[in-house]
Amino acid sequence: MTQLTIRGVDEELQNALRAEAGRRNSSVNRTVLAFLRDALGLGSNKEQLYHDLDHLAGTWTAEDEAEFAQHLAAQRVIDEELWR
Repeated sequence: MTQLTIRGVDEELQNALRAEAGRRNSSVNRTVLAFLRDALGLGSNKEQLYHDLDHLAGTWTAEDEAEFAQHLAAQRVIDEELWR
């Protein structure tokens, strides 16, 4: 693979790239490559996998699920007056 050096990266851009890489849990290099590919319409055809919520998988109790379902049901009530 070819390497590319980008000159003239000011402190503001460097800090923004580092912060974005941190949010993505990725390296600055991978983050910049992703930006370049997206900007040029060369985004990967591979399905993007996200792992930012993995720590929550399997942590709900039956009580948590019932409470969530109760709140969700309340949001799904249709106000007939609004649809006349």
